[in-house]
Amino acid sequence: MQRRLARALLAWAVALGLAVSFAVGLAVHEEVDELLDDTLRSAADAMAGLLRTQADALIASRNGNGASQPTASDSRFAWQLIGTQREVLLRSTGAPVRPFVDSPVAGFADAPEWRVFGQALGDNGRLLLVAQTRDERYEARYEAGQHAVLGTLAVSLLGWLLLRAALRHELEPLQALSQRLADYDPMLPGATLGAAERAELAPIHQAIDDLAQRLARRMASERAFSAHAAHALRTPLAGLDAQLAVAQRESPESLRPRLQRMRQAARRLQQVVGALLTLFRSGADLRRQPLPLAELVDRLPVEGLRVTVADETARVHTDPDLLAAALANLLDNALRHGAHAVRIDTPAPDVVRLHDDGPGVDAARRAALQSALDEAAYEGRTGLGLMLADVVARAHGGRVVLPEPAGGRGFAVELHLHDSRSRG
Repeated sequence: MQRRLARALLAWAVALGLAVSFAVGLAVHEEVDELLDDTLRSAADAMAGLLRTQADALIASRNGNGASQPTASDSRFAWQLIGTQREVLLRSTGAPVRPFVDSPVAGFADAPEWRVFGQALGDNGRLLLVAQTRDERYEARYEAGQHAVLGTLAVSLLGWLLLRAALRHELEPLQALSQRLADYDPMLPGATLGAAERAELAPIHQAIDDLAQRLARRMASERAFSAHAAHALRTPLAGLDAQLAVAQRESPESLRPRLQRMRQAARRLQQVVGALLTLFRSGADLRRQPLPLAELVDRLPVEGLRVTVADETARVHTDPDLLAAALANLLDNALRHGAHAVRIDTPAPDVVRLHDDGPGVDAARRAALQSALDEAAYEGRTGLGLMLADVVARAHGGRVVLPEPAGGRGFAVELHLHDSRSRG
């Protein structure tokens, strides 16, 4: 908006400058012509007083061939003394040998190359013609107009610079508001934008705070409802698994594989419910603590998948419940996509990496998944496992990264659990 307004101000300044320059140019043109005409008249008056007393002597001193004797003159003007027969009796240096105009008369007259003023010298019929070249007048008008135009444009440009600086100063509160919004988390208790820097922005601050409070109340209500629903589902699912276990032991051998598949489906549903509970908890305060990674992995209910921890002494500083839910869902993903073994290591402090031996994905699909995780745009682009892992990582202040798997085989996931803001 600031750039658009600055460009609009510049366009208006240039347009106004050109319009004013055009008007000033016309006025200068007329004023310069009047001033030069007054100068011609004044020069004629001065020359007339001199020639009334000395004209005869100057005429008598003409050269022998009958030509009029040129005399010195101001370089800006030329003059001629015209006799009764319209002949040139005397002339200044630079004046033509013929009269400036074909029919010399008193007053102003125009010739192709001259602007002429005629003045009678008494009753003897003689006429003084004082003239100025057209080029001289054009040059005077051009210089005056040029200075007027340049001055007007300079004032317009200075006005634009001052208006632009004032505009930037007036828009600074909007930039400050934008920065506040970037750091504003309406889900934090007592979150507020604070006092407005301009009285005009106070209603906007209040409206944003009111909207944030409504959103926070709605999110809290939806989170509470979903959490209660998930808890209500957890007990029946646990009872269902227990009943299936009893039925599996007491059923004929031919039914046991089918009952086992039902138990696996029930456990997967339990994991989904657990994942939902984890999502609802991810908005609450973390309960970070140092945790042996191998001990956490040993507690995960994973069947049909060989899981190894590269370093049995590795520890991570994390919320145990959130990380356990994320790892359980990632391991379930690996199993469902054809993996038989998963290796877990910590390539950096508070970074947990899983690398399975499944078929993996190609580079384009991995890039698409990474883009969805970076943008937190999960719907239709990632499964529950990756979404849950990313939510848990973000709750810790980190993110999920999908590096290229070592050796180009399998699928790798890294959970960065450190708070990047606290580490600069």
